[in-house]
Amino acid sequence: MRLAVLVSGSGTLLEAILAGGTAVALVVADRPCRGLDVAAAAGVPVELVERTDFSPAFDRAGYTDRIVKALAASEVDLVAMAGFLTVLGPSVFDAFPGRILNTHPALLPSFRGAHAVRDALARGVKVTGCTVHVATAEVDAGPILAQEAVPVLPGDDEATLHERIKEVERRLYPATIKELLSR
Repeated sequence: MRLAVLVSGSGTLLEAILAGGTAVALVVADRPCRGLDVAAAAGVPVELVERTDFSPAFDRAGYTDRIVKALAASEVDLVAMAGFLTVLGPSVFDAFPGRILNTHPALLPSFRGAHAVRDALARGVKVTGCTVHVATAEVDAGPILAQEAVPVLPGDDEATLHERIKEVERRLYPATIKELLSR
């Protein structure tokens, strides 16, 4: 199976996927970012499908179709979102049904959305964590593939807690991807 990874930022999840020995056929980014550099340094083909509109008028459907076209051109079988910051429209889930993965910094179904770590701290939970799940058109609502708990420590702020969650993600997400690719 051919894997594509979608990135928007530093590429640390991509680094972890590659370090685990998983072959990546394509990396797609929605903005210029270090993730593209990580891919290029590893000899992985890259494609920048740049999102230039962040207004309420953003053409999500048109942008999603551009992503689908890039993925289809590389004949990928599985797509892993790795810190990808653009919410995609339904056409990508139609094109790759049940074959798009995501990681989320909370124990879903709790704390869905973009501010999961902040929301967990605000609620005063003692345990949060990360979830690897199948991505669907409904954000953070797809079937759960793997989860791991991370304790909330006294004195944690959003940055310290998020970094401990990322440490787990960088281990759990690549292992889950590798397991799926071996089936």
